[in-house]
This record gives sequence, structure tokens and C-alpha cells, in this order.
Amino acid sequence: MTRRTLREWEYLGIGDDVVAGDISRHAADQLVAAAKRSGLGGSDGETVLVNGHSRLRAQQIVGVLVTPETTLEILPKIDGLDEGATRQRLIHMLARVLDLKIATGSLTQLGWQNHDLLEILIRLFCDQLFAVVHRGLPRRYVPHESDLPALRGRLDLQRQFTVLAAIPQRLACRYDELSADIALNRIMKAAVTRLHHIARSAESQRRLSELALVFADVRAVPVRNLPWDDVILDRTNATWASLLTLARLLLGERFQTTSLGSGEGFSLLFEMNTLFEEFIGRSLQRALAGSGWTVRLQGPRDHALLSEDNALRFATKPDIVVSDGQRVRLVIDTKWKRLTGPIEDQKRGVGQADVYQMMAYAQVYRCDRVMLLYPHHEKVGGLEGRQTGHLIRGTDDARLSIATVSLSDLASLDERLRRLVGSVIAPHQSVA
Repeated sequence: MTRRTLREWEYLGIGDDVVAGDISRHAADQLVAAAKRSGLGGSDGETVLVNGHSRLRAQQIVGVLVTPETTLEILPKIDGLDEGATRQRLIHMLARVLDLKIATGSLTQLGWQNHDLLEILIRLFCDQLFAVVHRGLPRRYVPHESDLPALRGRLDLQRQFTVLAAIPQRLACRYDELSADIALNRIMKAAVTRLHHIARSAESQRRLSELALVFADVRAVPVRNLPWDDVILDRTNATWASLLTLARLLLGERFQTTSLGSGEGFSLLFEMNTLFEEFIGRSLQRALAGSGWTVRLQGPRDHALLSEDNALRFATKPDIVVSDGQRVRLVIDTKWKRLTGPIEDQKRGVGQADVYQMMAYAQVYRCDRVMLLYPHHEKVGGLEGRQTGHLIRGTDDARLSIATVSLSDLASLDERLRRLVGSVIAPHQSVA
């Protein structure tokens, strides 16, 4: 099994130069085929990997592609971080977006340099599942119907005097039985089975084999038929909530994940624009909790136009809206894109369509502060935060801010976002 790691926009050579890290044309075609089937790859897979004559090029979608010959990991491009640290940041971003509960101690033992993203997620899943199954599998009373030699529970009169009329020695019984064969355990068994097929390390294979024995008496259900809506979480099994979220991710119920069976491949992919938007939105909600500001994601949704018959037309959907009561104070759109420095381009690489969109938000939401927020990197120059501001012409004081945020240190991110929002909304007033 060949393993390769790229960053966004980097190239993977196709050829015979093993020293340079090349892969064969056959292996490249397998990766492109897996990307095409992933749900994010488009009709030809080139949204994930651009297939050139002598090389593949990664795009803005990160994650892992697994084929029978190759594991290709695509990491986000975060300045100042090596591969291990970048994996760690990506896991932290996913954990916040998905509300995954990951103990800090367990993160230090995951081998960030030695394992790819998929293997790390598998190890996290195993760690969490072992931690809860040692207390026993969750059980519930499940209704059963059986024909028994002695009465158990209630007699099913209709079945007794029709189907069993000629077999009086059998009784049609209806009863409840405490069972581990419930929706939550079926999902966990499906996740263990799936991961056992795609795990590459001997340690993960061993641990998944042990976990498979724990769920031996639980009925196997195909992934497409898993009873997600039947799962009941309460105080008796609340510790399984984070595991259920992780299983959703690994089984394809969250983000764009596609498993094609051990013979064809597996993909676990994330569109960085979407992940960055949700991560910043969730972080802002944490940062401004208790401050009096309300943070809403993907809304409220208003319309840009009113037709002559008074019908609303052209709905808008801002990424993040910060409000003070009923008043919108700031609209933010996030962009997973690298700004340029002021010397290279006075517009800093900001797209004209993005500017028009923010001007529309200022008008539609009657908001005099709007912001485009990008990831910070060294070529931007200086520190993260508000890089430049512009007065929107034709308004009294509506302003568009161009700002950046660094992902190299997530421990202080909430505080830095809180200060950034305060500096834009009320530069002379602290946000409590």
C-alpha cells in the first residue's frame, strides 16, 4: 500500500520516479475514480483532483482517498505548521463543527506524524468506543412476537385462533425483552465493520476485531438501511452521543463521505470553504456567548428584491450574522482563500462578486458593518485581524472590512475573534 500526503493545490507526480514520490498511472486513475464517486468530485472528479498527463493536482477539498493500491491524504494549507500539526488543527476544526467530545489527553497519543487523517479518526473512534463498552452495551426493552410452548407476556388472540388454531400446543405470545439489539448498537456495529475493512495499521485492525466481538449478538444492518431516526439518547446513554456523531461522519451521514467497499475504495472528504465557514461560525458563537450579542449561522434569510406584485425574490443567505436584539450589527462572509499582500494587489485579491454581495447584505439587512474574513498567512503581511476597510459609497457610514484570522493557534481563537468583532462593530467599546 502506497501512502502519499499533499497540501491543497500541490502536485503528485505520475511516473516511475519512486524517489520523487511518483505513483503509477493505474494508481492515479484509481484515485481519480474514487474522487469522482465521492459526491464532491463532480462529473470527472476534478473538483478533488485535477488529472493531468504527468501529475495530479489537489484542489480545495481535503481528507483521504483510499484505493486498493494507494492512500492519498490531502491536508489544508495552514502557514507555519508541519503535517502533524496540520492534521491536529483539522481534527480540532471537525470536533468543533461536529460537537465531538475529544479528551485532550487522548490527542497527545494519536501519532500525528505517523498516521494519516483517516487512521487518526479510526483510532479516536476505537478509543472512545472502548471507553464506553467496558461498562456494557446500552439495552432497551424491545417488543417481540413468538409462538412458544408456554405463555409469556400477552396472548395474541387473533393469531392464536387463526394461524395457530390447529396447533394448540403453541401459544402466540407478545412480550418485551431487554435487548442490546437496538438502533444505537446496530450503528456502532456497522461502523466497526466498515472501519475494519479500510483500516491499514495492524493496531487498528486488532482493536476493531476486539470490538467486533463485543457486538457479535447485534444484528448486522447495511449502511444504507441504518436506523438513524430510531436512536434514543437519554441520561442512561448520554456518553454515546459523541460516538454517534463520529460514526455519522465515518459512515457518510455528515459531510461528503463515500465508501465503495473494500474492493473499490473509500473517501472521507471535506470542502474547506464549508468547513471553515462552520468552524468560524461555531467559534464566534462560543466567543460571544453571554456578551449580549447573538450569532446566527446561515441566516436570518431575507430577500434582495420585491416584485411588482409584492412577492419577495432572490433570497440571501449570509454565512454569519451578529445581532444586538432585533438589530443586525455585523454580517460576515468567510472565504477559504489566500489574500495577497498590498504590494502585489491593492485589492488584496478580494473578488469583485464578493464585494457586490457584501454591499447587498448591507442594504438588505440594514447593517452598516459587513466583513469578509479570510485565513491569515505570512504573505498578507503584519498581524491577523482587520487588514483594511472601505466606505460603501452611497451610504451614510456603511463599511466593508477585510479581515484575516490565524488557525495556527486555536487555543486563543475565541478571544481573538471576540476582539475582532468588537473592533469592527464598536471600535471604541469593549465587548464584554
